[in-house]
Amino acid sequence: MKNFLLVAGCLSPWLRSIGLGVVLLLSSLTASAQTFAKGADTGWLQQMEANNYYFYNDQGVRQDCFQILKDKGINSIRLRVWVNPSMVDWVNGHCSPAEVVTMATRAKNMGFRLMIDFHYSDSWADPGKQTKPAAWAGHSFAQLQADVYDHTASVLTALKNNGVTPEWVQVGNEIPGGMLWPEGRSTNFGQLTQLLNKGYDAVKAVSPTSKVVIHLDKGNDNAQFRWFFDQLTTNGGKYDVIGMSYYPFWLNQDYTASISSLQYNLNDMASRYGKEVIVAEVGGDAVAAPQNVYDMLVAVQNAVYGVPDGKGLGVFYWEPQGYRSFSGYQLSAWGNDGKPTAAMNAFLVTPTAPVPPATGTNVLTNPGFEANNAATQTPIGWTSWANTTANYAADKTEAGGQASTYRLTHWLNSAYQVSTYQLKTGLPNGTYTLRAWVQSSGGQTACQLYAKNYGGAERNVNLPATSTWTQVQLTGIQVTNGQCEIGLWSDANANNWCNLDNVELFSTTVTSTRAKAGPVARTPYPNPATDRLTLLLPPGVTEATATVYSLTGQLLLRQAVQPAASGLDITRLPAGLYQVHLESKGHSEMQKFVKQ
Repeated sequence: MKNFLLVAGCLSPWLRSIGLGVVLLLSSLTASAQTFAKGADTGWLQQMEANNYYFYNDQGVRQDCFQILKDKGINSIRLRVWVNPSMVDWVNGHCSPAEVVTMATRAKNMGFRLMIDFHYSDSWADPGKQTKPAAWAGHSFAQLQADVYDHTASVLTALKNNGVTPEWVQVGNEIPGGMLWPEGRSTNFGQLTQLLNKGYDAVKAVSPTSKVVIHLDKGNDNAQFRWFFDQLTTNGGKYDVIGMSYYPFWLNQDYTASISSLQYNLNDMASRYGKEVIVAEVGGDAVAAPQNVYDMLVAVQNAVYGVPDGKGLGVFYWEPQGYRSFSGYQLSAWGNDGKPTAAMNAFLVTPTAPVPPATGTNVLTNPGFEANNAATQTPIGWTSWANTTANYAADKTEAGGQASTYRLTHWLNSAYQVSTYQLKTGLPNGTYTLRAWVQSSGGQTACQLYAKNYGGAERNVNLPATSTWTQVQLTGIQVTNGQCEIGLWSDANANNWCNLDNVELFSTTVTSTRAKAGPVARTPYPNPATDRLTLLLPPGVTEATATVYSLTGQLLLRQAVQPAASGLDITRLPAGLYQVHLESKGHSEMQKFVKQ
């Protein structure tokens, strides 16, 4: 969990989620989807129950919280364990080894899979604090290694004696800065690795089938993860799974600004280190914004599920049941009435791999700003505009690129307006996607990636305020005049800045992939539509998948369609213009429709 101490102060469930999001329906459940972990960290539950906090299902019937979670699709439970915690502090204490064994046994008996999270502290351990247990405070480094081994082995042995075998064991909790400070700080990675390896060895000695997880915060921050796991690898670190926390709320941004960066990092970690990955913590303000948290949870599950080769293991919500009247925690997914918010219905959704971005030839010149082999104010292929001669100084390339040496930067110590752009001519008419990696200080009057002069109205996307490289995109750019201008526009105050790198403009016009030419599906009708959109499949096609996207590329609905007239239920889509992608074996096409 991140920043908690700063905050402290069945069919029917599907039907009840109406109005809180579009449920993604699939025609079949794959074996990998069935083993995908949908988890909840419930460390507070035992003390909530002991202090007469009750839990109710959607119908208002009092039930065991574990049963409500199971009915919401949760199949895994995560429990933190502290060494010698306060036994009187409800919120910041308990979670002792004995209590964890009790709760783990109960969860196991109800059919849940288990993750045990060792903090190696007497209370919260996270990026801002990794305080040694009081009993270990005066120990030498050699004794600390023995402490880690003995404590880990002791808890797992107690679990084993109760018939509990955790599927995953976390060695440390959110440890980009290390653990057991000061000896285990990441500034001394050799010592940190020795401590982590002692935890690993203890897990394997007692519970050899358990997978050892190393867990960092900010799962969207690829640079942090590469730095940490490069160091861990260099120093001989032993682990099985890379764990991540992902809290857009604490990033002060909507999840849509960083979900692509999370997906990129998940894929990169699995590929770079050959390890499985898991989102060990996620959460949002589900009381204030249940729809948004529902959408975020679906997107996160899809991102993890989409990691190639089945290396994405699952997603755990941190303390969904810990509602505020007990904990003061803002990101629980329960109301003070004791009932789950509709955001929890996201775990009833079968995860599906996100549709990969359409690929094609990038038509831009010098998209990574490397062609000059130096920092410059005149990058090859790009044109600048500024509102005054002096303000051209705001536009330049410099070191610090997203994946290579250079990046484009807009910055000046006085207010400025500047644009850096390319006008590409000679383009085949059709549908294009524009995407780029960006950073921004925020605070500008306007800071946008844009596309215009392509035969339609200007399209743009605001850069999120973030120091982490984040990918943004514009999809469905309909070029009708053989050209398109793309660029970065800033209307900024003094010292506002933004960065741009690895810009792509490519055709996403989809044509049939049949071996022989054949008729395509009819245009969706009625168009405009109100509640149902009818699709007709081409002759010979027995089944297809229809996927509906917003014009910004957000997946909204996916459904299998059969021959003859098949209708998509679009009643919950807001009025507007959408794209529907119809795909079957050997055939793919994109059509547009209007929802009234």
